[in-house]
Amino acid sequence: MSDRGVLLVNLGSPSSTQVADVKRYLNQFLMDPYVVDLPWLARRLLVSLILATRPKASAHAYASIWWDEGSPLVVISRRVQRALQQQLDMPVELAMRYGEPSIEQGLLALAKQPGVREVLFMPQYPQHADSTITTSVEEARRVIAKHQLGIKLNVVPAFYNRPDYIAALTQSVQPYLEQGFDHLLLSYHGLPERHLRKADPTGSHCLASGDCCEQASAATATCYRAHCSHVSRELTAALGLRAEQWSQAFQSRLGRDKWIEPYTEARIDELAAQGVKRLLVACPAFVADCIETLEEIGDRAREQFIAAGGEELVLIPCLNDQPQWIDVLATWARETPSAA
Repeated sequence: MSDRGVLLVNLGSPSSTQVADVKRYLNQFLMDPYVVDLPWLARRLLVSLILATRPKASAHAYASIWWDEGSPLVVISRRVQRALQQQLDMPVELAMRYGEPSIEQGLLALAKQPGVREVLFMPQYPQHADSTITTSVEEARRVIAKHQLGIKLNVVPAFYNRPDYIAALTQSVQPYLEQGFDHLLLSYHGLPERHLRKADPTGSHCLASGDCCEQASAATATCYRAHCSHVSRELTAALGLRAEQWSQAFQSRLGRDKWIEPYTEARIDELAAQGVKRLLVACPAFVADCIETLEEIGDRAREQFIAAGGEELVLIPCLNDQPQWIDVLATWARETPSAA
């Protein structure tokens, strides 16, 4: 056996569709200062206002896409864990940043494995954001220090620019294009604009111009929007699409702050108004289907598109447990150099 263990990490899910469980999950998620980056008191007041009404609506949304086995995100992630374990001679655990199985549970399980001295920490986020990768890594460091685990944390960074990821994504999208389409919309999870500015090490590049994501800068290494744009360009080039055949937008806004544009909801109405009848939507910010893909796009966006004059919106599944994606993860687990 290897002296390395693998921890796959994703965002998380409520334990059930009951309002109390959804409220507990949302409280943990929204009280994370990397998600709602306000001082604690202001964050607590805002989250309390949100929790007064949102859990009931969110519980209804979760119930509409819940599987018999449980949360789609957790069920799919378990499948990925099992499939990856079959390819590796090192232990593989699963963790969620919010809810269960927690990062603490995953790290403790790996630390108990004989001989494991290093954890290959694999956040399942193609693009970097403090509200996804940074918060997950910081939680892992907190757990290791708290329990004095004596294991090294070896973090696999955002993989938006890795050719094997783009190849797997291309393979997953291609069959849907072959069935005929009018337009492909690449819908990414949104972020407040201030999150991009805070992650900009130069303090002056992000959002300073309309084409900042295409300009060379040290800011690109941690710029979520630049990473999304990179995936869009590489994917559509690999698919052989012309510029007018696809577009990029951002979904899942929360609150009144300015979020990165264009917004998916607005883009869907524009495409319907332009005469698009068969719209394909892929969500490359996610590697596993979840409420943001299945309910927000698969249900609500589909209803919106048809109401606006479109005829068919097809949600392209995420990579999920597709064999090529499992092969990619296995290759990374084997070939990532050991932590210094």
